[in-house]
Amino acid sequence: MLKNYFLIAWKNLNSHKTFAAINIGGLAVGIAACLLLFVVVSYELSYDAFQPSYNRIYHLAARQVSPEGESLQEGIPYPAYDALKLEFPDIPVGTLFNHNNAQVTVLNKGNTNEATDKKFLEETGVFFSDDHIFSIFQYKWLAGSAAVLKNPNTAVLTKKMAEKYFGSWQQAMGGILKLDNAATVKIEGVLQDIPQNTDFPLAIMGSYETMKALPKIYGYTERWGSVTSNFQAFMLLPPKVNAAAINNRLTAFSNAHMNTDKTDVFRSYEFLRPLSDVHFNTRIGNFGDHITSKATLLTLSIIGAFIILMACINFINLSTAQTIRRSKEAGIRKVLGSTRWQLFGQFISEIFVLVLIAVILGGVLATLCLPYLKHISSIQENLSILTRPAIFFTVGIAIAVTLLAGTYPSLILSAAKPVLALKNKIGSARVAGISLRRGLVVTQFVISQVLIAATIIAVGQMNYVHKADLGFNKEAVLILNSNVDSTVNARQPAFKNALLSIAGVKSVSFSSAAPSAESNSSGNFAYDHKPDENFEVYRKLGDEDYLTTYGLTLLAGRFYGKSDTLKEVVINETLVKKLHIANPQEAIGHELRLGRLWYPIVGVVKDFKTNSLREQIKPTVIGERNARYSFTGIKLKTAQLNQAVQQISKTWNTHFPEYVCTQNFMDERINNFYKQENQLSLLYKIFAGIAIFISCLGLYGLVSFMAAQRTREVGIRKVLGASVGSIVYLFSREFTLLIFLASLIAVPIAWYMMNNWLNNFAFKIQITMGVFVLAILCSVIIAWITVGYKSIRAALASPVKSLRTD
Repeated sequence: MLKNYFLIAWKNLNSHKTFAAINIGGLAVGIAACLLLFVVVSYELSYDAFQPSYNRIYHLAARQVSPEGESLQEGIPYPAYDALKLEFPDIPVGTLFNHNNAQVTVLNKGNTNEATDKKFLEETGVFFSDDHIFSIFQYKWLAGSAAVLKNPNTAVLTKKMAEKYFGSWQQAMGGILKLDNAATVKIEGVLQDIPQNTDFPLAIMGSYETMKALPKIYGYTERWGSVTSNFQAFMLLPPKVNAAAINNRLTAFSNAHMNTDKTDVFRSYEFLRPLSDVHFNTRIGNFGDHITSKATLLTLSIIGAFIILMACINFINLSTAQTIRRSKEAGIRKVLGSTRWQLFGQFISEIFVLVLIAVILGGVLATLCLPYLKHISSIQENLSILTRPAIFFTVGIAIAVTLLAGTYPSLILSAAKPVLALKNKIGSARVAGISLRRGLVVTQFVISQVLIAATIIAVGQMNYVHKADLGFNKEAVLILNSNVDSTVNARQPAFKNALLSIAGVKSVSFSSAAPSAESNSSGNFAYDHKPDENFEVYRKLGDEDYLTTYGLTLLAGRFYGKSDTLKEVVINETLVKKLHIANPQEAIGHELRLGRLWYPIVGVVKDFKTNSLREQIKPTVIGERNARYSFTGIKLKTAQLNQAVQQISKTWNTHFPEYVCTQNFMDERINNFYKQENQLSLLYKIFAGIAIFISCLGLYGLVSFMAAQRTREVGIRKVLGASVGSIVYLFSREFTLLIFLASLIAVPIAWYMMNNWLNNFAFKIQITMGVFVLAILCSVIIAWITVGYKSIRAALASPVKSLRTD
């Protein structure tokens, strides 16, 4: 029986190739899109889930409370680590210190004073820790053990890094590296490569004692008031230990060590957050290259559900339209004795064959698109859809689509009365069915209009971000990033003079950070010899040419002169306003206390965007301190850009042959701030296009159904003198009304969804009704084009042939 069902199904598919191709194509595209989104969401949810103790690992974060409100921090003071080990002997505690953009130089094993030609600037940096961290995070050792990190001047590598530096991981054992031109370490362990779906990219790990021995390079201090996000602690809670109980102990710990001065404006309280929160909490950073909010993953999941729902709706519309052509077949089968369930089995089998083919094609299409996922997501590794979760997901889709898309048309045919079926009147006898079909088309257009509106808003916001006035000139500014130490400081003046002699260079500035940067350095301060203010001030350190190179605007006073250390400061407008100073000129001559010393304010600059446009402008102080100048900003003449860049590279290698640097333009660095938003905008474009494609097929199904239902009506209208235009209008009027009905539902949904997304930006566009009018017009125009072909064809059909239709 089943074999017979599938043979007849295959024969019917061959008899209606165009119908089968359209139906299979729409469903295959929907399944492929859904599979790709499943891969992205699954990958993001899998971050660090490979850790055996995933559910018991906690990150030690801090809640800082001040009169201005509450803020969260991912770092802890350096001395807190040793204190935590003493006061929490019952709980494993480990720490990680990350030094970003670290330079790694491979030394000659036989002569550690001799460097090879292998020098690297590692973007993910070097981590430092001791053996305790491996009692929390579990990794496979190829050689050595965690115990080697108890000793100073030792390090371990992953297999990939060992091969990069030494050719093979076996040869890496005993090898010598120089980190940041300061720490000479011996490789005494090799780890199996760590999966990329981790927020702890531990490629190189030096011992904790090595880091502590170089405070000038790595900033280690015994001061409890110094906190950096690069120094983080973790705990592994024993089974059945309540995190809330540990948090109570951490509050007491904070009060004992960090809140000792009761007059402090800022009070800090440490607390545990689960490892499962690290990758998704947008308020607290991590060591990884990105954070993905669960709201974003929910949005992607909803889009995937929408796309497969649209594919099912399209399938139902086309399948139901096809049932009208086969109603006589159903009637004849019933007259010859077929039962309702036999007919149902026959038609559901045909639909299953269609779904099976669509699933296979969708899987192939998804596989072909997998390499391009890196452009719409943060996934950089090669993935496969032939994983157990993906296969189960695909099988689930196949079953769900068959039931959702196949049951309705199969029940229509199997339940039809033979007399109505033989007279081709199934559809007209089921008014409720027609209403359902129209409802499904409305649902399709709701989804497509939401995605179209979301795309318009996302593109508009990203255009605003890229064209916004940042308060400084980002064009043609080349940024060099390297390590900084006393050797670099000593050579910087000569390097600057050499750069200024290059024809295409206009100005040069050394600094700790560009005007807009993702990283921040902040601390408490006092103004005009008063007690500490109730908010923090953010610091940017730059030389005397910082203002000229980056094109900042001076509102009052002057910019400070040349100095190696901090002597004078310049502040921004936001700080002037937060200090309740009437105008910028009145701030000149007053003093700020940063740390223990007071510094005069000599100038005020116009506000510039200190971070990405997601954040408000920070109250900022700019001053000098050449020991922190790891960035070189070079303003170039656009007419001589390429030649200047080549000469700059040669000049760097001449002055700093033992140092590696990275080069990128300021506008590229700023664009990288919005990598995820750009990817989401691209994703909206892609899936809005898919939604439009599928909804067009759905419209084709609806018009096919209408044409089949009203064949005789069209013939009669033509005999009575109706024009082709009036008949096209007859078909167009109904679906146009459906589109406008869909817009009433889509507009509030799209506004709510995108308004929440825009709330991630401190600086954003306003959502206007024009966006939704444009989305509706797009839907109408696309729909008219789609329907035009089928409706004109019906209008041009011979009236004689139409009137002969039974």
